[in-house]
Amino acid sequence: MQITHRPRRNRSSHSVRDLIAQTRLGVEDLIMPLFFCEGTQVKQPITSMPGQFRYSIDNLVDKCRELEDLGVKAVSLFPVIEEKKKTSRALEAINSEGLNPRGIAAVKEACPDLLVMADVALDPYSSDGHDGFVDAQTGEILNDETLEILAQMALVEAQAGADIIGPSDMMDGRVSVIRKTLDSHGSHNTLIMSYTAKYASSFYGPFREALDSAPKAGDKKTYQMDFRNSQEAIRELKLDEREGADIVMVKPGLSYLDIIQRFSENTELPIAAYNVSGEYAMVKAAAEKGWIDGQEVMLEMLTSFKRAGADIILSYFTEEFARLEL
Repeated sequence: MQITHRPRRNRSSHSVRDLIAQTRLGVEDLIMPLFFCEGTQVKQPITSMPGQFRYSIDNLVDKCRELEDLGVKAVSLFPVIEEKKKTSRALEAINSEGLNPRGIAAVKEACPDLLVMADVALDPYSSDGHDGFVDAQTGEILNDETLEILAQMALVEAQAGADIIGPSDMMDGRVSVIRKTLDSHGSHNTLIMSYTAKYASSFYGPFREALDSAPKAGDKKTYQMDFRNSQEAIRELKLDEREGADIVMVKPGLSYLDIIQRFSENTELPIAAYNVSGEYAMVKAAAEKGWIDGQEVMLEMLTSFKRAGADIILSYFTEEFARLEL
């Protein structure tokens, strides 16, 4: 047949496909989230996230050294706070001797070139399990009253050695308050990676199990975004740009590729996507059943975030991907 245009020529071999691939994914694009807890020599499996663990600080440091040797450039740390230390005012969040700053400092001392990202939200520290203070009478999540403790928490993390602060609370105005607090205390070079479009999602279940941070009452829909909305994400993006965010994030990733793409069309800031716990768990569970090729699905999923416009991907697959790269 006389066919002039044959697109299959560009797919004819592995070498050709690699030569003209339009999306490149490397270990340098990834950030590994890690959970850590009190104790020594602890490596506790997280049931709903096969291959993920809660580490004591000594084992956390060893894991970070291992990741750095694999070429990983950054980790995001999440502390598992003991129940007895949780209160309605979440004061453990600003304890400079607490688990979180001790973990950050230990990793930075052992791995000074590894970027450490620290989360800012009250839910791991709150007896209510919410990202902000809860009005005891009405159950309302109090926005303005929460901002000061979030800023102080960010400062404690920066002073412990965090390179990147990640406000995940979704309180209005928090990026501005955190930026001003950091700058006024000499932490001008600490980056803010804002959870700009964090949706009220059902994909967070395994993460909440890992941290034991689920709300004790109600849900997070008055502060996390409605998953039916897209334009609202652009409003949040413009506010975070104005308030001083250095990097903006979309969370979750897989069901929000359209939001990542819209961000790429509306900002010059770097864009992160969070490949969240539920997305990871679904792949692992289906692979365990033999229903999918877990490794190939992982590669397809991670590449989709890059193809949509993400510069950075937070993913529990980071170590697995890094080992494939070797």
